[in-house]
Amino acid sequence: MERNSDLVGEWALILGASSGFGAACAVELAAQGMNIFGVHLDRKSTLPQVGDLVRNIRGMGREAVFINANAADANKRSEIIDSITQTLSSEAENRRIRILLHSLAFGTLKLFIAEEEASAVTKAQIDMTIDVMANSLVYWVQDLMVRKLMGEGGRIFALTSAGGSKVWPNYGAVSAAKAALESHIRQLALELAPAGVTANAIMAGVTNTPALQKIPGSTEMLERALQKNPSRRLTTPEDVARALGVLSHRKTQWMTGNVIAIDGGEFIVG
Repeated sequence: MERNSDLVGEWALILGASSGFGAACAVELAAQGMNIFGVHLDRKSTLPQVGDLVRNIRGMGREAVFINANAADANKRSEIIDSITQTLSSEAENRRIRILLHSLAFGTLKLFIAEEEASAVTKAQIDMTIDVMANSLVYWVQDLMVRKLMGEGGRIFALTSAGGSKVWPNYGAVSAAKAALESHIRQLALELAPAGVTANAIMAGVTNTPALQKIPGSTEMLERALQKNPSRRLTTPEDVARALGVLSHRKTQWMTGNVIAIDGGEFIVG
């Protein structure tokens, strides 16, 4: 694979790095020559696949520093950024974070209106979903900028979905989070433009990831997406990863504040 020389030796920070889009992007960016900080939240049963991912990245000759922690927890975030600061300050080139990818997928999948009140989504669940899947992006960017860990040429990407503007049963809280995430991206693009940092949301097509499989009715969702996609197949995490590698180039500096569809044309079909 031909490397993007613009990225060789740089660092990417991926939130939600152990599976799905996050893992695929970690592999692609490592293949492009980047070192990877990965933050993930895994139980003992899924830790072996994290170990495989780390070995894969290191096998390419890149550094991989993976941390098993809740990326939405303020104290953990502070500890992780302290560790990142120490790692980067020890490098002769005094590197910074070139790419931040927000790919956190943890939220409630309950109906707003249920036949039994106890089955309906609660305020705490909605607040948690929006905080993890949207607001946490803002807090990570704030800390990176205050610590001067991101600057000119920096790229911020956040994984959104068609749920930011469309609806699906049980997806209400996540839809709200995706809409908020896209709004946050636009605001960050505005405020970070003078610093030379871009912010874009990546809207992937329906993809068969562990996160999607948790959604009630996911099988039907996959079938419908396959039927309507003009490219005659589903989106894969690797499709998104390859596109992100291209979008990370310094020549894309003038592209910011967008929701970019990477879906083979799926979203444009009614």
